Amino acid sequence: MSFLRFLMLLSLIVWIGGLIFFPVVAQTAFSVLPTRHLAGLVVGRSLGILHWMGMISGVVFLASSLLYSRLSDGTAHGFAARNLLVCLMLALTLILQFGIIPRMDTLRSSIGEIDSVPTDNPARLQFDTLHHWSTRLEGGVILLGLVVAYLTARWLA
Repeated sequence: MSFLRFLMLLSLIVWIGGLIFFPVVAQTAFSVLPTRHLAGLVVGRSLGILHWMGMISGVVFLASSLLYSRLSDGTAHGFAARNLLVCLMLALTLILQFGIIPRMDTLRSSIGEIDSVPTDNPARLQFDTLHHWSTRLEGGVILLGLVVAYLTARWLA
C-alpha cells in the first residue's frame, strides 16, 4: 500500500515539477542561444518530452489511485475529484501534444524564422494565437496539478 502512495506522489512530483521547471528552461534557451529560432526548436523539443512525461505520470497516478482505493476501501472511486482532475490534465496535455503543437510546428516550418515574418502576416497571427493557447493550457495543467496534489495529500493523510 505504501508503494502505491509512493507512485501517486512520485507521478505528481514528476509532472508538476517538470511543468514548474519548464519556464526556466525556456527562458534560459531564449537568453543563451544565438537566435530565437534555435531557442524555439529547443523549447519545442523539451515541451514534447515534458508532455510524454506528463502522460505517463497521469496514467501511473490513475492506476495507483484506483488500485489504492480498491485495496483500502473495496471500491476504486473512479469518479473521485483527484482522478477526474488528472483525467482533465491528461486531456489538456493530449490536446497540446497532438493538436496545438503539431499545428505550430507546421506553421513554423512553412514560414521559416518566425521573427522575420511581419506581425500582421496571417500565418504569424495564427502561430501567435496557438502559442497563447498553448501557454494558457499549460498554466491550466499546472493549476489543476496543484489542486490534485492538495486533494491527494488530504486524502492520504
